Amino acid sequence: MTAPPVPLAPLVARMRGFGETVFAEMTQRAAAAAAVNLGQGFPDADGPQEVLDAAKGAIDSGQNQYPPGIGVPVLRQAISAHQRRFYDLHVDPDTEVLVTAGATEAIAATILALCEPGDEVVTFEPYYDSYAASIALAGAVRRTTSLAFPDFAVDEDALRAAFSDRTRLVLLNTPHNPTGKVFSRSELELIASLAREHDAVVVTDEVYEHLVYDGEHIPVATLPGMAERTLTIGSGGKTFATTGWKVGWVLGPAQLVQAVRTVKQFLTFVASGPFQPAIAVGLGLPDRFFAELSDTMRRRRDLLVEGLRRLDVPVSVPAGGYFVIADLARFDPDALRLCRAMPTQVGVAGVPVSAFMDRPADPAAEVAAASLVRFAFCKQDDVLAEGVRRLAHLAD
Repeated sequence: MTAPPVPLAPLVARMRGFGETVFAEMTQRAAAAAAVNLGQGFPDADGPQEVLDAAKGAIDSGQNQYPPGIGVPVLRQAISAHQRRFYDLHVDPDTEVLVTAGATEAIAATILALCEPGDEVVTFEPYYDSYAASIALAGAVRRTTSLAFPDFAVDEDALRAAFSDRTRLVLLNTPHNPTGKVFSRSELELIASLAREHDAVVVTDEVYEHLVYDGEHIPVATLPGMAERTLTIGSGGKTFATTGWKVGWVLGPAQLVQAVRTVKQFLTFVASGPFQPAIAVGLGLPDRFFAELSDTMRRRRDLLVEGLRRLDVPVSVPAGGYFVIADLARFDPDALRLCRAMPTQVGVAGVPVSAFMDRPADPAAEVAAASLVRFAFCKQDDVLAEGVRRLAHLAD
């Protein structure tokens, strides 16, 4: 009996625009060329010893089976205590906190839970690439408003135009990846007012909350009238240099969290069992840990910014996060082509900012974004120094 032919395009249409992530591609190119990898945003050193020891202790004490679907109690309690300690937000650990397999699952589960096909999601471009994929998976419609290099300020008119009577969610990332922008209070208040006007839920990705160097991190849920319509997404990966553990969470009103939980249980079911109590230990570390983390990363930011400036190229100084964006049009107007060449050409990997964008309708905007490259500074000082030394050869 002849088997039926395999469809030439088995992938569903809504996902055909998504291939291998640019992060994976650039990391592979970096490895093949023994290049300094300033592309993918992961630290090159382990996190605090107390957190690592807590994970080992959890494994040794037998916490290796399925954790509760909403997350182990000690972590949910630690997340609740963290929100109260840093932001004076009171969150019920039993009904308003859900532990996820990293922030990426939290984002996907939230969009799948809250969006019907055709609903619109407002987000800011450039955006973290999983946002677009998760919106597509839900059959929702992405409505973007651009943050333009070098200051990445919110354009009020453009933001208002992105909202409609179909707006269901606003997907916000602050501190922002890839730009390092920390949204100001006035910008957040504008977003909040538009969300209230259009009866939209704000989903705020705050995984870089403790990596702020200029200004302050303001959770949207702390703004007047926003706690009841905001879902906050967090993660232990960036703060505690444990990105491979995939411990994230979503918190907010019980009814919204329950909706996300309904979807999440059919994605990973549960994950990261022995790592959950370890992240709980991290969230309870003293204030000096969080202050020293920010100070260390600020120094590394400045090291990379100064190195890029010596190339005589425009550089945007990030107020938070892991990344610096530079305009490398001086060397090649096509950042994707340049990033593919750099690992072998100079021994450094970066990521083109175009990977975080739709194709802008405005040709001038497209040209402005086409030459931007994102570099990660969440690396050891000597690695950054070597990366800067190698980048200087772009001018040769």
